[in-house]
Amino acid sequence: MNFRRLTQSHHDAFRGLRFVFRHEQNFRIQLAAAVVVILLMAGLRVEREDQISLLLLIVAVLTLELVNSAVEWLVDIVKPRLHEPAARVKDIMAAAVLLVSAGAAVVGMLIFWPYIMRL
Repeated sequence: MNFRRLTQSHHDAFRGLRFVFRHEQNFRIQLAAAVVVILLMAGLRVEREDQISLLLLIVAVLTLELVNSAVEWLVDIVKPRLHEPAARVKDIMAAAVLLVSAGAAVVGMLIFWPYIMRL
């Protein structure tokens, strides 16, 4: 195993995270929502199985937002913003993030509801 390559790969990945954090407002909003969910999990003493589900949803939403950002940057390189097919690709990626985010929000509410009702 080449540890220098592995270290460089991790460095590149964190540089990508920093870039998206700095330049993509939606990623920052979703990351803030993730922090709120994690704090709620701790505060409401959510069961382990529910914690796993919530963490998987958080990772899915953030990962898809990263993919969306990468595709948007790539599309902007290949075709200008006013190009209709390029705009469609960006719209479809945004729709994918919206769908996963909305689904995660619904599942999150279903998971948290019983814990909130016990308060």
